[in-house]
Amino acid sequence: MNEEIAQLTVLQTIDHIIDSIDSDIQEEQDALDTKSAELAERESTIVKLTERIDALEKERRMLEVEVADEMIHVKDRQSKMMQVQTGREQTALLKEIEDGKKGVKEKEDKVVEILEEVEQLTADIEENKNLFKGETELLQEETEKVKKAIAAINKKKKTQEKKRKTQANKLGSQLLKKYDTLRSHRNGLGVVNVLGGICQGCFMAIPPQQYNLLLRGDKYFECPTCQRIMYHEPVEEEK
Repeated sequence: MNEEIAQLTVLQTIDHIIDSIDSDIQEEQDALDTKSAELAERESTIVKLTERIDALEKERRMLEVEVADEMIHVKDRQSKMMQVQTGREQTALLKEIEDGKKGVKEKEDKVVEILEEVEQLTADIEENKNLFKGETELLQEETEKVKKAIAAINKKKKTQEKKRKTQANKLGSQLLKKYDTLRSHRNGLGVVNVLGGICQGCFMAIPPQQYNLLLRGDKYFECPTCQRIMYHEPVEEEK
């Protein structure tokens, strides 16, 4: 294998280790973010339940005022019953009184429904507040654990980054720049093996003449399809 390519494959191995470390850090952070989002959702639920209670209490007070006004109206109609002279007037008053009492009953029933719902919502708020308190404490503990875990992972990353710097210095600046560009645009894979004339990066066949030259091991080429830097190293299956 070409010496530059040999050094480049070592560099890519180190880069893959760093990528894995970054993935571990992201996984720790994502888990923490998920729990934070769940806690925020719990808090939002408490706010919504409280707002619902406030709206119901406002509606209840309005209904109670309406019931009081309706009762006054019913009593007034009942008083006038003693003064009516005709059957038609009496019938009209009786209709007003009946409608008034019916309206009062409906509003009073609605008030009872509101009180029952408020009672249930209050219980739900209390339950969510207790859960929120416990989840907040757990999140604080988990945050500390994640901080320590990420700090430990970052120590490993710094070690690998030092190795990468040392390894990168063994390569020419032009080749290193090309490799870094390929890695950033080719899913972290800048240099690839070629087996049986197939690029192991894009899995497309390369020209036979180019493959034959690659087998000699003294030069490296770019894949005509994905532009990755190619090399050839036999594996067990080819023996």
